[in-house]
Amino acid sequence: MKKIVPKMLILMFFLTACSTNEQTETSEKLDTESPKSVELTVSAAASLQDALTDISEEFEKEHSTIKINYNFGASGALQQQISQGAPVDLFFSAAEDKFDTLVAEGLIEEKNGIDLVGNSLVLVTPKNSSIEMKSFNDMTKANTVALGTPESVPAGKYGKDTLENIGVWDDIEDRVVFAKDVRQVLTYVETNNVDAGIVYQTDALTSDKVNIVATAEEDLHGPIIYPLGIVNNSSHLEEAELFYNFLKDNHAINILVEYGFKDLR
Repeated sequence: MKKIVPKMLILMFFLTACSTNEQTETSEKLDTESPKSVELTVSAAASLQDALTDISEEFEKEHSTIKINYNFGASGALQQQISQGAPVDLFFSAAEDKFDTLVAEGLIEEKNGIDLVGNSLVLVTPKNSSIEMKSFNDMTKANTVALGTPESVPAGKYGKDTLENIGVWDDIEDRVVFAKDVRQVLTYVETNNVDAGIVYQTDALTSDKVNIVATAEEDLHGPIIYPLGIVNNSSHLEEAELFYNFLKDNHAINILVEYGFKDLR
């Protein structure tokens, strides 16, 4: 005997099928139209950590689909990573020579770079230090001194140059504890593991556990310049350019200045 399907059931089935198709099409359309989330990797000098964290928070408020991930460290080490093919979108160096190496290798276009900010070099001691120091010459009084590894840490190179130029490097060289970056130098001083250290002014200003003893004369070391540039093999050049331009804008520069950097634009 042939079964008869009620017309109402047929109508309900037809309406359900149409509704499902419409939902699928709408979902596909929204997926196509919705902006994709993009993550940018920025390799930046350790001394920029606090300022850039604040800046990226402001940037992400305006560009909700772009997430900024930082790789902080010594500029020399970061430059080598990029040279070896690390996936990086922007490089913010604490030294011109490390940046220029990438330009020479064709990994950053000179037109896509700018000398953005500057810094100063300072001598710091632990807050409760019993050793009286008033200048870089007084570092001969210290039993141990922290300095960034000169070959990879720009602050370390500037510090060594300063000590050589004032004639005390040979006297203290065997007392130097080398650090992987300027933030590690600061930590050594904060924790009383050394009697003194050489860091950037911007790093010293972030700590209430150190005394700023002296500021190095600018003619005792090379100019402390922080170049910023877009890496050519970035997978997200459009978004990288957005953040690059944001960093050059007055709002971002004002944040950097608040942390002690000098506007070099």
